[in-house]
Amino acid sequence: MRNETLIQFMGFRTRPKLREYTFQVRGNSENPLEFHLTISNEAFLTHRVRYQDAPDICSHWIQRELEANGGTPPRTRCAISDADLEEYRIAHMPKAKRGMMYKPPREAF
Repeated sequence: MRNETLIQFMGFRTRPKLREYTFQVRGNSENPLEFHLTISNEAFLTHRVRYQDAPDICSHWIQRELEANGGTPPRTRCAISDADLEEYRIAHMPKAKRGMMYKPPREAF
């Protein structure tokens, strides 16, 4: 039987200065882990993160923590940092299409 980890988004709460995202992680143990991750409202207002991307950003953070710590992360509460947001943005930038770059016209001499 394969060891699978299921990361389930449970919802979010809006607070005065942040949004708190809750996830349950089910894996090998009988007791699921519960993660609480926050993103500042300022990050949304300054367009560093889109509301619809926030659960995916948190899920990637959880996956990275689980992999780095053998499935037993030392922390289950964390504030998503500006560096985390930038890493996600870069990883999810659209790829430039080949041949779509501007080429100046050749001059005939």
